[in-house]
Amino acid sequence: MSPRQAIRILMLSPIYFRLSPAQRWRLVREYCQLVKSCKV
Repeated sequence: MSPRQAIRILMLSPIYFRLSPAQRWRLVREYCQLVKSCKV
């Protein structure tokens, strides 16, 4: 998953907009790592 795709998904959450830009980028990176580790 690319960071752009992760941002699209995370933007659906109202909490995303309460975070600072640095916190948003950290969340995007963590989300991408979690998705990569999931095997469905």
